[in-house]
Amino acid sequence: MTKTIVAGAAGRMGCRLVSLIKDSPTLMLAGALEGTGHLSLGKDAGELAGSGQAGVSITDNLSSLMEQGEVLIDFSAPEPTLEHMRTAVHYQRAIVIGTTGFSPVQLEELKSLAHQIPCVFSPNMSVGINLICKVIGEMARTLGEDYDIEVIEAHHRLKKDAPSGTALHIADVLAHSVNRDLNQVGIFARKGMIGERVKGEIGIQTIRAGDIVGDHTVLFGGMGERIEVTHRASSRDTFARGAIRAAGWIVRQPPGLYDMIDVLDLR
Repeated sequence: MTKTIVAGAAGRMGCRLVSLIKDSPTLMLAGALEGTGHLSLGKDAGELAGSGQAGVSITDNLSSLMEQGEVLIDFSAPEPTLEHMRTAVHYQRAIVIGTTGFSPVQLEELKSLAHQIPCVFSPNMSVGINLICKVIGEMARTLGEDYDIEVIEAHHRLKKDAPSGTALHIADVLAHSVNRDLNQVGIFARKGMIGERVKGEIGIQTIRAGDIVGDHTVLFGGMGERIEVTHRASSRDTFARGAIRAAGWIVRQPPGLYDMIDVLDLR
């Protein structure tokens, strides 16, 4: 049984992770973490998640948990995630990161730290999304310059970063597949008299509404036809199950930066 710590254990994703780890035949809940001053501190993580007593109290002391755990799963926020990662490096523990919204500087630190411990970093842990990322690159190469590319993403009203980390990853996969630099061709907003669509641009459009868990669509638009590849997540469990799969996998790997393509052996 892989001894697993959940960061952000009182959050929406954290609660699902706690519940699913409790029921996992291969992972066990070894620790639950929240920020200093959080109202959930001291509460049983399982009871808070609505899955019954887990015998694990939520704490803000990650160092004490590292003595008990083998891998940390983190879906918190960029700065706390980096702080947790520094602690993981100190204790030489593996980490699975599903946090999004990193700045370029933060992302560079993450990559540097990942050279020192086994780390899975993926903006989307869904098996379906990662399979789509494998397929759309080949589609983009085959369709070529005659097809316009758009990425449309929709999430719940509480999501803080935009576009989603998954949408940016999808757009980067597409850009790389057709030998373009997303920083040069990415279009993140359109308004007013913008003129004709510039050949080669990749549009990334954002929707925020209600309780949408996560929708992502890749649209290839040609003359006379349109091809759409869509993934819709109806439950956070799809991301949590992917993270659990990654946690069981990463503890057997040498230090380095991995993603879900590696976990799923789709490289």
